[in-house]
Order: sequence, then C-alpha cells, then structure tokens
Amino acid sequence: MESWYQWEKDDLLLRLRIQPKASRDTFAEPYGDAFKIRITAPPVDGKANEHLQRFLSKAFGVPLRDVLIETGETSRGKRVRIRQPKRIPPELQMVIGHS
Repeated sequence: MESWYQWEKDDLLLRLRIQPKASRDTFAEPYGDAFKIRITAPPVDGKANEHLQRFLSKAFGVPLRDVLIETGETSRGKRVRIRQPKRIPPELQMVIGHS
C-alpha cells in the first residue's frame, strides 16, 4: 500500500492504528502510514476488535461480516478489509476516492 488506504477492485483496504479506551469512537487523523481510529472499548479479550468491526460496519454501511481484520488481531496496528463499502464516512470523503 502506498498510503493508509487502497482499493482492491471493489474492496477497501485500510491500514489503521487503534487507540482503545478513548472517550468516544471517532476517525482521528493520519498516523504515519496508517490512519488513527479512537474507540471506547478496552483491549481485553477481543472486545476492541469486535467494537472496531461494529464501528466500521456502521460507518461504511456494510454488514458486520464484510469487515475483516486481515492482520494485527493482537496489536494496535491492523489491516482491515471493507468488502464493497456502500458509503464513505464524511470524515474520510475528502481523502478516499474510488478509482
């Protein structure tokens, strides 16, 4: 990936840096070669991963099964696939365009 996101046909691949135990769920800002997302869930027993998947599912308008954590299950750095996103969240619309 050249940047923190990449289109692979109709799927969107995201390189993310997760900040658990935040005060609210939000898309934050670019963080090196990733994009930082803050989530309220703690990094315990997979709760943060489940919470992240629900957050991204809602944000991109896809079923939960279409948000796949491909790498980084146990770390803050993750690569996530969004299968055929139905929308781009307003916070990211200026950056992500479908080529």
